[in-house]
Amino acid sequence: MTSGIERYGHGGDLVTAAELFGRAPQEMVDFSANINPLGPPPRLLETLQTALTEIVHYPDPGHRVFRKSLAEKLNVEADWLLPGNGAAECMALAILALQPKKVGVVYPCFSEYAKLASQFGAKVIAIYGKEESGYQPEMEQLHRLFVEADMIFVGSPNNPTGMLYEREQWLQMAAWTNETGTVLVADEAFLDFVPEEKQFSLLAELQRFPQVILIRSLTKMFAIPGLRLGYSIAHPAMVERMKNKQVTWSVNQLALLAGEVCLQEAEFAGNTRQWIAVERVWLQDQIRSKLEWQVWDGEANFLLVRSPANLPAVELQQLLGKKGILIRDCSQYPGLTEHHFRIAVRTREQNQRLVAELCEIARVKRAL
Repeated sequence: MTSGIERYGHGGDLVTAAELFGRAPQEMVDFSANINPLGPPPRLLETLQTALTEIVHYPDPGHRVFRKSLAEKLNVEADWLLPGNGAAECMALAILALQPKKVGVVYPCFSEYAKLASQFGAKVIAIYGKEESGYQPEMEQLHRLFVEADMIFVGSPNNPTGMLYEREQWLQMAAWTNETGTVLVADEAFLDFVPEEKQFSLLAELQRFPQVILIRSLTKMFAIPGLRLGYSIAHPAMVERMKNKQVTWSVNQLALLAGEVCLQEAEFAGNTRQWIAVERVWLQDQIRSKLEWQVWDGEANFLLVRSPANLPAVELQQLLGKKGILIRDCSQYPGLTEHHFRIAVRTREQNQRLVAELCEIARVKRAL
């Protein structure tokens, strides 16, 4: 645990932020969590309100209606799919089902990979991406990790860098799974935010690669992190092993219903992608031009930024928190420094407010 708002290892902790900064949670503008700032689709909220009486029933332990809809959407058989209580449960189920002794990660990356591996008794082995290549590793380095590890987690877009792996890189990693027997867990939680022409996935290749597990999330794009809904896509034998480790009814009734609605919201997702792309570039350009801070060219709905030498990220987080703005201090990410922080892309008005506050903090710092 840390002394900042990442007390439990993640952003988006409004309760901790409220305690630290003396503001009601709803008053905080949260750039620390990478959730669609447009909120859930209106039809989703209407459906959930109508369905509230359904909470008197147990959810379907087989997730059958949602799985059927998801299978049709993805053009796969339902037995290749396993819904979960968010992407984090899907990651946990992969480790619980396969019991890897060594889990490989590429730092900097989502903290749950290493946390879950350690929690369930695996040794974490890591390589580090290079700053000049967007914190991606060299392929030779990555191959050595496949040789050594039983399971490897790779995010694309990666959190917190926002960087994508290319098609050729994914196919090479998939080929290594057949060569080494290593399980590749591809975390695609933020792939929905990437322009469609850049959205490469191993989904169409899974028949050839039974050691690959894809993990996706519906909570980010459709702004339902409080409901928790994600899913795994893998060979049916792999899905069955994971399902055998899943707690019955871990995915609640409203989450399953929400999932069915989200699958029908292609237009909402497409409009969000276009909107995020514009706002991300605007926010990136503003920070570069007005502050001259380094910003990485991410492809998701967030940006990794480095503050100047006289302003550590934890101090910046405290200063912004007092003004009702939350950012993600990334100094706890192995491979990053005490000056790295992450910001979600939000509405233009909120982004303008963030930039204005950053400029004011920088001005005051220069005057000292």
